[in-house]
Amino acid sequence: MNIAPDSPARDDVRRLLDEHLADMFATSPAESVHALDHSALLAPSVTFWTARDDDGTLLGCGALSELEPGAETREGEIKSMRTAGQARGRGVASELLMVVLTEAKRREYARVSLETGSQDFFAPARRLYARHGFAECGPFGSYTPDPNSVFMTLDLTAHQPVAPSTPHPAQHPARLPADQAAAGGPADS
Repeated sequence: MNIAPDSPARDDVRRLLDEHLADMFATSPAESVHALDHSALLAPSVTFWTARDDDGTLLGCGALSELEPGAETREGEIKSMRTAGQARGRGVASELLMVVLTEAKRREYARVSLETGSQDFFAPARRLYARHGFAECGPFGSYTPDPNSVFMTLDLTAHQPVAPSTPHPAQHPARLPADQAAAGGPADS
């Protein structure tokens, strides 16, 4: 498995993100869907990675967004974690999460938080995050209390991410230059 910075505008990534959004809207009321589409994931405050097989087949994606850029205490939010159906059960999400957490630590974020659903459909995601040290918390950033949302956070000042089981070429990924990101060139989730 290869995890590297990538563009959410690539065709196969867009299809996976569209599938992700369709599942979110099928599972949660529209006002409780906080997933980002591919264009929102191109924002300068977001770093996006994909996991791919050696043949380039897309296995999954994940993103790290900086909350309140320029704030004294830097914090991040995990966005758009998704494993392709044919890749589930292979540890893709855990590997992506380790890369995201390693990058958040490198950036010296104090904490990383996320929002996921409260429905049974999201139970595997909640278990994944809990296994990696995330704990439930209240709303953060611009979120408000929502019975359809579960908010989780990880204090990075006390947490050391476990090294991924396979080496990844992009342990300290850089953002794609804007022209490469728009063209879908390789360089994030």
